[in-house]
Amino acid sequence: MGGSSNTGPLAAFVIMALIWGYNWVVMKLALRYVGPLAFSAWRCALGVLLLFGVLLALRIPLKPRELGKTIWLGLSQNFAFVALVAWALSAGAAGKSAVLAYTMPFWVILFGWPFAEARPRGSQWLALALAFVGLLLVLELWRGEASAVSSVLALGAGAAWGVGVLIFKRIPVRTREELLSLATWQMFFGTVPLVVLALLVRERPIEWNATLSAALAFNAVGAMAVATLLWLYILHRLPTTISSLSALIVPIIGVLAAWFQLGERPSAAEGAGMVLILVALALLIAPQRVAQPITGD
Repeated sequence: MGGSSNTGPLAAFVIMALIWGYNWVVMKLALRYVGPLAFSAWRCALGVLLLFGVLLALRIPLKPRELGKTIWLGLSQNFAFVALVAWALSAGAAGKSAVLAYTMPFWVILFGWPFAEARPRGSQWLALALAFVGLLLVLELWRGEASAVSSVLALGAGAAWGVGVLIFKRIPVRTREELLSLATWQMFFGTVPLVVLALLVRERPIEWNATLSAALAFNAVGAMAVATLLWLYILHRLPTTISSLSALIVPIIGVLAAWFQLGERPSAAEGAGMVLILVALALLIAPQRVAQPITGD
């Protein structure tokens, strides 16, 4: 593939990474004015409406394929991941949450291991060891339970995403149209329980203001619709090894953005742990060829 033909996909990759990376700060700011479930329901409902609009505009058939698997993908990839991310952000730091949520590749290996789908090999063993040490440093269990709650929630989000990857691998996708349809329907099936829970669970009243409205617009239009379309384009045009770098670059952007805008300066232990996790991700991504389903943050 020539250098000139890569310009568009690489530009799309940069834009997508910036949107998803900075969105950790946007979500953290939004959660000052709304509960995690209500925010998750709003952002996903608006995003899925936009994606259905894209399906209609492109005249892609609305009928979902592989219905059972798509429902499970939506429950893990959208419902569990999005809700756990919001809870983690409401209780803890944006940068740390980004790094821990993007431990997804490690969970793919751990959960896929019993089924011989993602057995560790070569440098991946070193990656797993570094990630384990990094997690211990980031969790800082010696600082008490409050410090660990948001970290455990973010790890849970990464695990849910990992389950989603394994489900996604069992769904045959042959064209970009099928991939866009799958992304839309899995988001729909994940959004329904979010909306139901947001209506049933009592949370803080929503404080509608410019910040919250802008955050929802950024999530629905940017993180959900635009970044999803960019991701589909990237998957179609770039090798998996390059597109997989999002698992490394997005959390780095999230950490830096949270540091500069929110003043989230990691402690020495947290910083060292994040570096170890990111190094482990780099080691893991290089030899791995795992196609990732659509996610935002």
